[in-house]
Amino acid sequence: MSGRSPRRLALTVGDRVGRPLAASALGLAVMCGVWQAAISLFHLSAFVAKGPVEVYDFLFVGSSAESDRSQLLSALGVTVRDASLGYVGGTVVAIAVALAVVLRRDVGQTIMPIAIALRSVPLVAMVPIITFVIGQGLLSVTVIAGIVTFFPTLVNVASGLRAAPTTTSDLFNAYGASELTALRKGRLPYALPAIFASARIAAPGALLGAILAEWLSTGQGLGDLMITSSSTANYSMLWSSVVAITTVSILLYNLVSAIERPVVARLGIAS
Repeated sequence: MSGRSPRRLALTVGDRVGRPLAASALGLAVMCGVWQAAISLFHLSAFVAKGPVEVYDFLFVGSSAESDRSQLLSALGVTVRDASLGYVGGTVVAIAVALAVVLRRDVGQTIMPIAIALRSVPLVAMVPIITFVIGQGLLSVTVIAGIVTFFPTLVNVASGLRAAPTTTSDLFNAYGASELTALRKGRLPYALPAIFASARIAAPGALLGAILAEWLSTGQGLGDLMITSSSTANYSMLWSSVVAITTVSILLYNLVSAIERPVVARLGIAS
């Protein structure tokens, strides 16, 4: 009987899960060290600047720790949901547009200058306009998170598609394949490293976009919790929110990296 043994398969799965967790834990440890060192070095006010120990006590030791933790996790869940919808939608649309840009030169000449011009507009300026047009709610946050995801993904994926060796397209042309088939089966696999690189970059950006939209318009999620905590001088909750969103960002970054390695290695493409 061929195939991997259950024990070896379990070890492989455990390794793939353990690596991003270990990398995330290391990243958080480094962040906490720099964070505490900055507070000590610059002699920041203990009332405003909360260190890693104070955040831990706030969430796990204090008399209201359970209630505070529940409030934080509830807000974090809303933000992750909003950001995930925009992240997935923005990525799918960006890849589709990148394929069209590479397939049709006139499409690229029309879309890319517009995309670059829109990318230069500050997101803070776009949020009120988008909210006014779409309204306050899940859709507006999703659109904003999608915009943050769309632009870097479009540029990187289009560049990755164009970076495929010309011999690949020549081979498909020699066998009479259509341009769409050559693009899908020839160029797209070579663009996978660019797609994964965009996914790593866009994941934290989508979270920040969702927080900004919640902060400025919807009154929900971590964005609302952070602005409320700041206005009520609840700095422990504010710093806890920063730690929560940073932790999720690091986890997502390392998770995408963990998925990328076996996929790219299986196709034999250098990332």
